[in-house]
Amino acid sequence: MVRADAAGRARRRGSAVTYSGQPLRRFEDTRFLTGRGRYVADLDAPGALHAVVLRSPHAHAEIRALEVSAARAAPGVVAVLTAAELDAEGIRPLPCTSVLASVKPMVVPERPVLARDRVRHVGQPVAFVVAESEAAARDAAELIEVDYEPLPAVVDGAAALAPGAPQIWPQAPGNEVFRFEKGDRAATDAAFARAARIVSLDLFNNRVHALPLEPRACLARFAGGGFDLVFTGMGVHGVRRQLATVFGLPEDAFHLSCPDVGGGFGLKNLLFPDYVLALVAARRLGRSIRWVAEASEEFAGAVHGRDLRGTARLALDGEGRFLALDVETVADMGAYLSAVGPHCPTNAFSTAMGGVYAIPAMHLTVRGAFTNTVPIDAYRGAGKPEANYIIERLVDAAAREAGADPAALRALNLLPEAPRRTAMGMAVDGGRFAANLDVLARASDAAGFAARRAEAAARGALLGRGVACFLETARGAPGEWATASIAPDGSATIVVGSHSNGQGHETSFPQVAADRLGLPVEAIRYRQADTDLIANGHGHGGARSLHMGGHALVLAVEALLTKARTIAAHLLQADAAELDFAEARFTVRGTDRFVDLPGIARAAEDPASLPEGVAPGLSAEAYNANDLVTFPNGCQAAEVEIDRDTGLATLRRYTAVDDYGRLVNPLLTAGQVQGGLAQGIGQALLENVAYDADSGQIVTGSLMDYALPRADDLPDLDVLLEGTPTAANPLGVKGVGQAGAIAAPQVVMNAVADALAQIGATAPDMPATPEKLWRAISAASG
Repeated sequence: MVRADAAGRARRRGSAVTYSGQPLRRFEDTRFLTGRGRYVADLDAPGALHAVVLRSPHAHAEIRALEVSAARAAPGVVAVLTAAELDAEGIRPLPCTSVLASVKPMVVPERPVLARDRVRHVGQPVAFVVAESEAAARDAAELIEVDYEPLPAVVDGAAALAPGAPQIWPQAPGNEVFRFEKGDRAATDAAFARAARIVSLDLFNNRVHALPLEPRACLARFAGGGFDLVFTGMGVHGVRRQLATVFGLPEDAFHLSCPDVGGGFGLKNLLFPDYVLALVAARRLGRSIRWVAEASEEFAGAVHGRDLRGTARLALDGEGRFLALDVETVADMGAYLSAVGPHCPTNAFSTAMGGVYAIPAMHLTVRGAFTNTVPIDAYRGAGKPEANYIIERLVDAAAREAGADPAALRALNLLPEAPRRTAMGMAVDGGRFAANLDVLARASDAAGFAARRAEAAARGALLGRGVACFLETARGAPGEWATASIAPDGSATIVVGSHSNGQGHETSFPQVAADRLGLPVEAIRYRQADTDLIANGHGHGGARSLHMGGHALVLAVEALLTKARTIAAHLLQADAAELDFAEARFTVRGTDRFVDLPGIARAAEDPASLPEGVAPGLSAEAYNANDLVTFPNGCQAAEVEIDRDTGLATLRRYTAVDDYGRLVNPLLTAGQVQGGLAQGIGQALLENVAYDADSGQIVTGSLMDYALPRADDLPDLDVLLEGTPTAANPLGVKGVGQAGAIAAPQVVMNAVADALAQIGATAPDMPATPEKLWRAISAASG
């Protein structure tokens, strides 16, 4: 067991140093904490022009006229782009890359880079102003005159599907995007027919915003017939593919790279109109274009996450065993379909449906809805948080109705620890499901809760305890690339197609490579996020980096060592099978004759020193074709105290007992969990993207109105790591990046529900704000 506060250095095993499994502090933090990070907005670009996007102030309106002449004549302005200029450049709509096997085919309207005749959400781009300074661009944008004819708007998915709702797209009658179904309908209905008890809940997974600390930004250039885009992203190759589609050009016309990235959480995996506009302007003007979003643009012009509303039913037999799960939801997709938005509430949701429980029959129905809101796309977990939230709230409600212990009901229904295929077809390769529940009871001091509740009651407060489990299906896109090379000075460079945006890859990936190469970890240089460095890659998303990218790195290192062995055998005049490898050197077995990796790298520079048929240089590339999913899981507990007079909810305790397989760096693992927990807790108690139902205006468009969790909103987040290695990859690792956000909302809301149940009050939808809780308490008190 590893606790979250573990920290240390590499350990010695015999004479060798072992790095994997050690809680090394992040190497990259030195430059981050000393102000030497290199972000897009920090890049020096002499002579670069500055760009500003004019965005729609209306949720739904016809554009009757667009007059930009005054803006074009303004001091310092170099260009103003509208849809007409993009049409002349042959720019195509932004693509939706999701593929659904839906019952009703998905409607995919064109999503223009700049609005033409109609705007469909507040914040939609209408014009792009380029000037010698940002101030000049902003001043000019205010001179653009747009004649809007406002239209009725709808900002709620369920309301959009109701009869008589404003029609957003003519090709989507009733605003229905798709109708998706998965599972065994007949088996599920049969199980409900014979159930001894049925528990039903109407649940809402509230709309939230990723809000990475670094806003979206880019620096665009055009030279030599090719584009160069430096941006803040989570994957370069996927965005390049989308750019090639939009421009109608081959992928190799675009060079994409990312410097340091200040957080992503799914949002930065996407191509945005702003990047396309910057590249168009760079080609037209022959100068570099810099665009950096303001915070208000992130709320109204990026993407949001979650926003899933529905009814869920759980069937149980007389002994409390789960028989079937039926879920019917409405997924708000926003005004346009973002790249992977439709995938989140459908395909991704279904993989985690039912969580850690052995439920024989399940069925899922999802109706996608167009609304006059910012598009929905992936946000930390992307469908898996919504699925886990539903089953865990149902299980808690079932326990409360039956007067049973919530933990005991969970234990009765857990998946077996041996491999098991779920009713949705996922082959779960096992885990410490029951054992972790037992550890959680001790670690969270379940036995002492009654005394803490009595003490709170004596102060007039309501204290509730929430327990919940989670199951993630981690992989993201299948397949990944990596290269490894050794320089004559003994340093190594590893390049991986995955992409850190704050996870600590510059530390964890070198730990993996250093052990296999026998080199000091400080000798390993990690590089990423440049389409010139690596043939392909899928970046980060789906908690895939170590699972997919680490596997690719292992293959690349193995290929490099195979080449090195061949060269070493030639240099030592020995058979390759007679060589032993340890501590970065090949030794002829039974002798003291050896050659180390730096010596082999030096020899590899000289073709005359190489065996016949061996290419110069000591490097290798590998592709990991693995498409297996890993299953991070765990169970967590929280205690929430609610002030009866004000409704203020205070999170008093939080404990997580989680399984992420074999740990390359426990300190980074715990940090990832804690970061995810903070976001999940924020969704449960504070965060909500809200729109005015009449005007369609976003009313939480800044941090004055959108409440993020701060340090004083959180207790110590106690994370215990109980790992069972997976066979899905040679490292035995399971994804960790999304897990905290997947688990925390239901843990906190179950604690809120438990606190309110003492007075017969019902828990509200997330976020459980003081106003909602005060109203619930007041209603229960008459």
